[in-house]
Amino acid sequence: QVQLVESGGGLVQAGGSLRLSCATSGRTSSPNAMGWLRQAPGKEREFVAAIRWSAGRTYYADSVKGRFTISKNNANYTVYLQMNSLKPEDTAVYYCAAALIFRTKITGPGDYDYWGQGTQVTVSS
Repeated sequence: QVQLVESGGGLVQAGGSLRLSCATSGRTSSPNAMGWLRQAPGKEREFVAAIRWSAGRTYYADSVKGRFTISKNNANYTVYLQMNSLKPEDTAVYYCAAALIFRTKITGPGDYDYWGQGTQVTVSS
């Protein structure tokens, strides 16, 4: 069993920055990939960013490219999401997710095996 715990959400003004963290426990080997997805009220959960654990390759949604950066700490299986130049449309609950086995696509909610409880990010205009 894998547990994922997010932290770092909060309220920020437009143009500001936040850094989300996702701590992983309950597993002794690295996942194949980890990702961040978000869900705004009344909308479906959408992909934000992902990282292949071994190769370090990163993937981003077009809406966050150039503003968000996903990174990882191999020592403690922690993944981060640095969010800069935040916009009101970035307001959502942000979820950390882990894909334990290789999948060609890691940009959809169905591509992940474990999820955190989510952390709220609110960007005021």
